[in-house]
Amino acid sequence: MAAKSKTKAVAFNAVDLANMARANRYIARVIEDAKLRDNVRSAFDASRSAYGRLSNGKAPTKALLEDKKLQRDLRNAAESLRDATVALTAPPKKQRRVRGLARMVFVLVLGAGVAMVASEKLRSKVLDTLFGAEEEFEYTPPPPPPPPPATGTSPPTTPVSAA
Repeated sequence: MAAKSKTKAVAFNAVDLANMARANRYIARVIEDAKLRDNVRSAFDASRSAYGRLSNGKAPTKALLEDKKLQRDLRNAAESLRDATVALTAPPKKQRRVRGLARMVFVLVLGAGVAMVASEKLRSKVLDTLFGAEEEFEYTPPPPPPPPPATGTSPPTTPVSAA
C-alpha cells in the first residue's frame, strides 16, 4: 500500500506574491499586458463553451463534423491562444526615449539664443560671419552751397539797344 504524503497548503502573503511575480517574466507580462489577459480570457471562455457543446451527448466525431457553433468556438479558442502565445513570447515593446540627442540639441539652441541676446559682441560677430563684415561708414554732410557773388546795390544793367 502506498503511503499518503501529508502536504499542507502554504498561504502566501502579498510580499511573497509580489516577489514571485517580479521573478517570473511571464507572470509579470500577464500582469502588465491587458490585451494578453483579454486573449487568455477569451480563449478560456471559447474552449469552455466548445467543451460544453462537445459533451452534450452526441458522438464526438459527429459533433466535430456537423456542429458549426462548436467549430466556431474551437476556432476562436485557437486564435485567442495563438494571439496570447505571440504576445507572451514576444519581447516587450521598449518605450521610445527622446531624451538623448534631441534634448542636447534643444539645450544648445536655447543657450545660443540666450548668449546672442546677452552679448552685443557675439551678436555682431555672428552677423559679420553670416552677412560679411560691415564697412565703417561715417556720414559727412555735403559742403554748404557757395554764397551768391557780392555785388553792389544796383541791379545789373542790360544795355538797351537803339531802335
